[in-house]
Formats: sequence, structure tokens, C-alpha cells
Amino acid sequence: MNTTTTTTTTTTSAATTMASKAQVLTERIQVDGDPVEAVLDHGTGELRWRSGDDDRRLFVESEMLGIKMKGMIITIRAFVDAPERCCFGSSSGKRVRRDFQLEMPSETSAMMWTERLKDCIDSLGRPKRLFIIVNPFGGRKVAPEIFQNEVRPLMEAAGILYTVQETNHRLHAQEIAQSMNLDQYDGIVCVSGDGILAEVVNGLLQREDWHTAIKMPLGIVPAGTSNGMAKSLLDSVGQLYSISNAAFSIIRGHTRKLDVASVLQGEAQFFSVLMLTWGFMADVDIESEKYRWMGSARIGFYSLLRVMNLRKYHGCVKFVPAPGYELYGEPLCQDEISKDDPPMQESRGGFRVRHYQGPQTSLQGMEWRSINGPFVLVCLNNVPWPVEDVLLAPEAKFSDGYLDMTIIRDCPKTALLMMLLKMDEGNHVKSDYVMHLKVKALRLEPGQCVGNPKKGGIVDCDGEIIARGEDAYACHQIESLMAYGPPIQVTVDKGLATIFSPR
Repeated sequence: MNTTTTTTTTTTSAATTMASKAQVLTERIQVDGDPVEAVLDHGTGELRWRSGDDDRRLFVESEMLGIKMKGMIITIRAFVDAPERCCFGSSSGKRVRRDFQLEMPSETSAMMWTERLKDCIDSLGRPKRLFIIVNPFGGRKVAPEIFQNEVRPLMEAAGILYTVQETNHRLHAQEIAQSMNLDQYDGIVCVSGDGILAEVVNGLLQREDWHTAIKMPLGIVPAGTSNGMAKSLLDSVGQLYSISNAAFSIIRGHTRKLDVASVLQGEAQFFSVLMLTWGFMADVDIESEKYRWMGSARIGFYSLLRVMNLRKYHGCVKFVPAPGYELYGEPLCQDEISKDDPPMQESRGGFRVRHYQGPQTSLQGMEWRSINGPFVLVCLNNVPWPVEDVLLAPEAKFSDGYLDMTIIRDCPKTALLMMLLKMDEGNHVKSDYVMHLKVKALRLEPGQCVGNPKKGGIVDCDGEIIARGEDAYACHQIESLMAYGPPIQVTVDKGLATIFSPR
């Protein structure tokens, strides 16, 4: 006989209410046509059953998307480990969509189990309404297909309502974030590369209600060229980097804080969540645009070309080191810092921030240090992976209030090539040619190319050219936000933004 049993332990009326949430349902049912005894434990969020010698567990929090009931049939929409296994029986890390059909003995039983399963899912605090921005121009221009084929099915299986908006011009995502009604949504998701995420952050910080707008959880589904944020988020918890895993982490609704860097020159300001780079990395990122059809492979290909024709740039980096890094560089007196305050100038390029002005941190009185060039590269990283296959800053944290700075001043081409080959595991930082440290604030003074005083470089921030020197590569004719040469100041606001993150 099919029976339903409910086990509770109560001592008071208050305890009775609490215990009702921890009820365990046990029932003889059919799962995908096999007769089994199933147990739903509300307390652990676990559904388990036994069929023959096979024990099966399905975890509500980490595997269930949603449920649907029709008559006596409950369909559980899940996202589970793929059946393929690696060597020694370990999981491949891949996941697949799968539906489980639970046939209950009666509609009353089906309603009870459905209500309990929905209660388990609702208690997780998952987003119910999302605004999704799709960039059809990034990377290989496949973001619309990625949304339709991989993101949309998961969102609909989870019962998430969403609004989709494709970008159609530069800074469109910034305009959307600046003007949209945030009260209607539980998060903003970018199906794109990292540049669109940066646009959204800049748009939120331009609002009059920026202090509440920037708390809106942001999500990223990799569909661009670099995809460093998605890679960093998934890798931080040991998950396989994939589009579907990135989408599922948004559905699960877990969040973490994210540092935001304020990049300032006079009144011109830009907010960064990924990285700022000058020299080799910036040249590769921007000049490889001509090979965009190659997707992410363009970065490795053009890196080899740049090594063969290596450039170095004159300049100076002044910084406030994090605790433990005070011995890097040469000390500066306070008069030198005050003298070099970035000059005020008219804001250009559409990024002027009228409300949020950056972290309320006084740079006066801090112990500044400096490093003089020439430089092969200078990189500031907020997350470990600026590109999905380059672990440039292995020790970078999402919300520690510091940026990880990587500097190469002088390096033989062969040594640089060997370092590039080691960047997929972060082992390049062990090289004697690499200086790697954490900083609280920085002033970058970019100079001209060594041996070619008429040629300047590129300062690249989250894929956006914020400063371009004379005779530098121009992939488009859009005027740069800042001037090349005068100091560019970078400060960090710890944990200002919020981002969906895998648990």
C-alpha cells in the first residue's frame, strides 16, 4: 500500500511552526517509470530514492531548476552532472539538463510534494525577474545564439521571468543601466564579454540613486573575447568554466561583493571591475581587434607577433603598497605626490560621472613609492583571470580592497615567450623578470615608446581605450576619454558592487 508519513518533533507552538519546515516526506512512487521509495527531506533540501542497488540523490539547492505538476505527475527540471566520467571515476565537471518524472499515487499526494518542493526552492532566495543584456557584436558575434540555445532554456526551466535587450551601439548598455527601472528586477545579466559588464557598472554609478543602484546583483554569461570575470568566478570555487555553469550560478542566486576601481584624470572618470593595462597587454588586446574573427585565439596569436617585435615604454608608476609590499619601489616624499596631483580637465567621451565620485579615501599622508621605466608591461588586476586562458594575477581577490599589479620592466624575448606559455597556470609570477604586488592606489604616467619618441602607447581599461598616445593603433576613431601622458590615478572602493557568483 502506498503511504505518506510525516515525521516532526515539537515541544511548543513555536517549535511546531519551525518543525513543519523540517518535515520529511516518505512515499512509494515511480521515478521515470521505476517503482521506488522516495524521501524528501526539507531540512537538508535533499530528494533521494532507491531503485534496486542504485541510490540516487537530487539536491534542491545545487541541482534543481524548477518543478511542474500535472495530475499525479511531478516533473523535476534539473541540471546535473553529465554521465561521462574522467579517469578514476571522478566527475568531468560538465553538467546537462535532465527531467525526472515522479508519478505519485494520488493528486493529493502530488500537491503535497509539489508544495514542499516549491517551498524548498523558494527558501533559497533565487532571483525571480532578470533584465538580460545581450551584446551581438562581441567576440565571434554569437551572443544571441548563446542566449537562445543555452541561457534561455535554463532560465525558463527555473521559472525565471526575464526581459531581453540587445545592444546596438557603443555605450548602449551603460545607457540602459543608467535609465532602467531597477525596482522591476532582481538582477542584471550580461550575455557578453567583460566590456558590457563594465558599461553596466558605469551606468549604475551615474544614477542619482547610485548608492542603492550599485547593490543590484550583476551576472555575466561569457559570450565575448576575454571572458575573464566568468572564468574568475567559476574557477574560484573549482567549477568547470562553461556557459551553462555561468548561467546556473546566476539562477542559484548566490552573490559576492566586488571591488570597483575608480580611474581618474581631472574630471574624466571611468569605473573598472576587471583590469587596467598599459604596454604589452594593452597593445595585444587592442591591436588584435583586426583578428576578432578568431575569437579568444586572437590573443595568443597576436601575443606571439608582439613578442617578435617587442616594445618598451618610458614612464613612471607611483603607488601606495598594501601591507607586506612596502619594500617595492623607491619612497616618495609627500611634496612629490602633491605636485603630481592629476590636472583638472573637461570630461570627454560620455563617461562623466555626476554623482558617485569614487571612494572617499584621502591619498594625502599615505606612504607612496615609485618605479621608473622603461616598461614592457604594467597591469592592474581586480580578478585573477583577465582572459579565460590567462591567470595573470593568481592572488587577486574579488573584494579585498586592493588591486594586484604586475610589472615587467626589462625582459629578453625568449624569457617573455616562456612566461606567456606559463600564464595559463599563473607560474609566470615566479620569474625574476616579474614584479607582482598588491596596491591600494596608483598613479600611472605613461610615456613614449623606447627608440621611437613620436609613438605613444595605449591605456586599456576593461576593454575600453581610455588613453591613446600619438601614432598608437586606432581600431576606431572614437576620441579617448583621457589624455595620454598626464598622471592617471586609480583608487579602489572595497566591495562596492555585487555580482552573482557560484557557491
